[in-house]
Amino acid sequence: MAVPARNYRYYDLILGAFVCVLLCANLIGPAKIAEVHGVTFGAGVLFFPMSYLFGDILTEVYGYARSRRVIWSGLAALVFASVMSAVVVALPPARGWHDQAAYATIFGQTPRIVIASITAFFVGEFVNSFVLAKMKIFTAGRWLWTRTVGSTLCGEGVDTLVFYPVAFLGVWSPRLLGDVMLANYVAKVLWEVLATPLTYRIVAWLKRVEHEDYYDRDTDFTPFSLRVNR
Repeated sequence: MAVPARNYRYYDLILGAFVCVLLCANLIGPAKIAEVHGVTFGAGVLFFPMSYLFGDILTEVYGYARSRRVIWSGLAALVFASVMSAVVVALPPARGWHDQAAYATIFGQTPRIVIASITAFFVGEFVNSFVLAKMKIFTAGRWLWTRTVGSTLCGEGVDTLVFYPVAFLGVWSPRLLGDVMLANYVAKVLWEVLATPLTYRIVAWLKRVEHEDYYDRDTDFTPFSLRVNR
């Protein structure tokens, strides 16, 4: 007899919030390099770590397999946004509309940056989810902060090491590249640490209202699947 799939009240809402943050952080953030008190960083770093916060919550409550579906949804959204941006930028501007150059500067991402962004997102999010799921089993569900921070250290580390060299090596000076990579990585990890009390509250609330606290003991951890555990 087949076991019916679980229905959750808030899973779809978290999925939508994850995709929204991901798209905004990738379309708006990378277009600007900011400097505050001598620290240089990509502006998107202020909001992009929210996607890892959602990823932590999803894996902790619903398990790796359902988090994997959300990651694939985010990947599909990124690919569509990149294709749409390329098509819209390439369309000839109407006579009398003089903002084509500015529009292309903001949304006309090079294929190199698109590939870097999509690849870094894919590997970073899956590393984050995998590490958290494995640490949850290893810690027997205790010490949530070790999982959220530990998985972010790994996931954001991979994301940073993939995105910036692939996107900007040879375009930015080595010093600028190194400064931005270090500042962004530190900022992302600090963001996760500071968000820990909020993560605790959200996770505890979701586990209570969803009646779920999934352990990935028998999960197939391949990223190339959309199957969910019953």
